[in-house]
Amino acid sequence: MIEPLDRQLLTAIQQGLAITPRPYTELAEKLALSEQDVVTRISNLKRSGLIKRFGIIVKHRRLGYRANAMVVWDIPDALVDELGQRISQQPFVNLCYQRPRQGEIWPYNLFCMIHGKSREVVEAQLQTLISECGLETFNYEVLFSRRCFKQCGAIYPASQG
Repeated sequence: MIEPLDRQLLTAIQQGLAITPRPYTELAEKLALSEQDVVTRISNLKRSGLIKRFGIIVKHRRLGYRANAMVVWDIPDALVDELGQRISQQPFVNLCYQRPRQGEIWPYNLFCMIHGKSREVVEAQLQTLISECGLETFNYEVLFSRRCFKQCGAIYPASQG
């Protein structure tokens, strides 16, 4: 069973952290805790699996990044970890993850997202990615975003026990 104070913490963080130099301090003040207590509790909630991921949501369009492409790769399973690590190290790759193939209709198993200020920039970044990571021989598709969806963090139901 989750402690009432942890439930309050989950409720507070699902609204997003303040954009300040010390967001955990501000959160701690709201909950009458120390900054270290907040950090420790969040770490414990992550370790227990109650929080799956904890990170920032960047509003790319507000920063001028108008072109977004998901690149899907058909990588031999034995190379996915190695190539995924290489791809994720590129400064213009925002995320990189593995998903199961879906037969012949969707043979892709490695996905990465590239954001750029224009479609041309993203296409140039993709060519850099291909050459620097040795991806020339692998099949891929580039899926440019057509619209922007609202991004938000996790919402934790109040009845969660």
